Amino acid sequence: MFEDRPDRDAEVVLVGRSNVGKSTLMRELTGHDFSTGGKPGVTRQPNHFDWASEDFMFTDLPGFGFMSGVEAEHREAIKTNIVHYLEENAEHILAGVVVMDGKAAVDIIDRHAERGNLPHDVEMFGFLEDVGVEPIVAVNKTDKIDDLDERLDEICDRLGLYPPWQQWSDRVAPICAKRGDIEALEECLRTRFHEHNRDDLLKFVS
Repeated sequence: MFEDRPDRDAEVVLVGRSNVGKSTLMRELTGHDFSTGGKPGVTRQPNHFDWASEDFMFTDLPGFGFMSGVEAEHREAIKTNIVHYLEENAEHILAGVVVMDGKAAVDIIDRHAERGNLPHDVEMFGFLEDVGVEPIVAVNKTDKIDDLDERLDEICDRLGLYPPWQQWSDRVAPICAKRGDIEALEECLRTRFHEHNRDDLLKFVS
């Protein structure tokens, strides 16, 4: 199990497959660099970033799903720990941000579905809803996508959100973390904080 969670009453968590850019996004949200393993599956504990004077933190959970060179048992242990963390802390989580690689996500989801498996991204999106955390989808690496609107429509369709994607602009955020373009996600988080009567947290996403 994950250990040493800071005692904070409000939290935003980042979840997603390995190599989708969560650590880069975490850096953009917090202004702080995080050391990560040199290969997928090395990071086994969450990266928390909190402020001493604030009852709030961002948490980057380890990547899940297939990881080259990582045993299936290890992958399942990571996924199980993520599920338990979300279940145990759901009441404190104001937003669960599912980070996807916008260029690869649809192909990966379809490949799993064709094999009769529940795709990890789709499963995590639904699981967050099940534990009472309304998910936000951060579609990353938009700089690599030719037709962004078409791709966002496809991702929404795979998640059970009826296209066009623009009607879900409070839940679907196209971003490019490595270029610092995360305004769409920050707007989603501002909306979520306001809905939770936590306007005191708006300063963290402005």
